[in-house]
Amino acid sequence: MLNQRTDKVELLRIAEAVAMEKSIDKETVLNSMELAIQKAAKTKFGSENDIRAKIDRVSGDISLHKVLTIVEKRENFNNEISLENAKKIKNEDVKIGDEIFEKLPPVDFGRIAAQTARQVITQNVRAAERERQYNDFIGKKGEILSGIVKRLEYGSAIIDLNRSEAIIKKEELIPREVLKTGDRIKAYCYDVVKESKGQQIFLSRAHPKFMERLFFQEVPEIYDGIIEIKSSARDPGSRAKISVYSKDSSIDPVGACVGMRGSRVQSVVNELNGEKIDIVHFSEDVASLAVSALAPAEIQRVIIDDQNKRIEVILTEENLSKAIGRRGQNVRLASKLINFEIDILTEKEESEKRQLEFKDKTEIFVGNLEVDETLGQLLVAEGFSSIEEIDQSTQEEISKIEGIDENTAQELKERAKEYLIKEKENIDKKLKDLGV
Repeated sequence: MLNQRTDKVELLRIAEAVAMEKSIDKETVLNSMELAIQKAAKTKFGSENDIRAKIDRVSGDISLHKVLTIVEKRENFNNEISLENAKKIKNEDVKIGDEIFEKLPPVDFGRIAAQTARQVITQNVRAAERERQYNDFIGKKGEILSGIVKRLEYGSAIIDLNRSEAIIKKEELIPREVLKTGDRIKAYCYDVVKESKGQQIFLSRAHPKFMERLFFQEVPEIYDGIIEIKSSARDPGSRAKISVYSKDSSIDPVGACVGMRGSRVQSVVNELNGEKIDIVHFSEDVASLAVSALAPAEIQRVIIDDQNKRIEVILTEENLSKAIGRRGQNVRLASKLINFEIDILTEKEESEKRQLEFKDKTEIFVGNLEVDETLGQLLVAEGFSSIEEIDQSTQEEISKIEGIDENTAQELKERAKEYLIKEKENIDKKLKDLGV
């Protein structure tokens, strides 16, 4: 290919063919050829010389030049030329720092030089191909890719994506799913990593986003942006939950995702190896969302702790097993879906818990404020849960409680303040003893 006797137009044809085969730019291939010719030429004229090759993009002519830099005082005799000598060569104004191109005679590259050139071209073309593949696939991150199972290694699957390979690690496969070489499968691209040997494409069939993207493909309203997927949670191969919301009040998001006679959701279920999917109507009201997420269990009451992102769900004994689900699956998926910790209590357990809390709070007031049990219970019943709350309340607010007069309210305020001051002193002393 690099022999001077090679047909010049043929050189351009080869570059075009390589560019088309590898799906890279023709200019990249020609640049690689020029680098290869330069390297091969250095074996003829000396590696210490700065030799540059140029392939004419129209005719295919190869020109070789030795490059000399104009300097005031010549130190490197291979790559430098004095200003005086440069003026003799070129009949024009030249200055220090300019470059002079000395034309070299055409050479018939030897076998070793040609082999070196081929290696350079191959390396550069491969590097360009890897770059092109990385750029192609980095844009597909977050999408579903389709490929053929090429081979199975240590529980992981290598997928042929046509011109590139991807891996589905063992933990990213759907449990109990049997894959065979030659199977065509879909998977979610969750990462593309650039490496020296090329890009690594990581796929997953267990990722919650895989289910979301499948609905994106199956439900036109999601694709068009009318219906939005708010969140999802999966136990791959077993059960999943997905919450959806419609921007158009006339469209039922759950019905649209289920499809006529369940056709849309069934397509997703089939792709997920029979995974059962609960489609939940999203609501900004966390309590309503929790009730929907825990279906088919019927909920009696919901108590929300926004600060700690916890929810207490109270239900009857008959609904307990439905809410929890097999091995806690239903409540675990519901918790992931709404992003709140869920505590499930029966009415009896909730009653016992409240009684215990009432008793504990009463004992705090009785023991630390030196009040009788009746007054302690009265304070808890009115919503006071800590001594800090009494200290922060006004005397008027406390005296409004039936059974507490102004003098008692004032006394409670003073005792609460005294207690908190002592507590602070005790903490300061402990910190001092610890050397903090």
